[in-house]
Amino acid sequence: MAKITIWHNPRCSKSRNSMTLLEEKGVDVEVVKYLDTPPTKEELKTLLSQLDMSARELMRTKEDIYKKLGLKEVEDEEKLIEAMAENPKLIERPIVIKDGKAVIGRPIENVLELLG
Repeated sequence: MAKITIWHNPRCSKSRNSMTLLEEKGVDVEVVKYLDTPPTKEELKTLLSQLDMSARELMRTKEDIYKKLGLKEVEDEEKLIEAMAENPKLIERPIVIKDGKAVIGRPIENVLELLG
């Protein structure tokens, strides 16, 4: 079976639900606790390509840090990616990656669809 990776936050119920689903399916999964080991800008760019979305679409826009940094007014994709690299709490979760394709596990059906 293909290698599957999850960008996981154990404190998030949606992330825990995705982990449970993967375990129930017997999937061998690599867990990346992205809050403990923040992704680089290059890793985020790769992820955005796999998700086929913009940096803003990957951001948790309701986080206090989003408002504090004034990111609503920022249009520069590079600056948004940099903000996520420096503040991984801004990254939507969970993210499941398989065969060079990624989905955000909200709703969990996205993960099921990725697994096939």
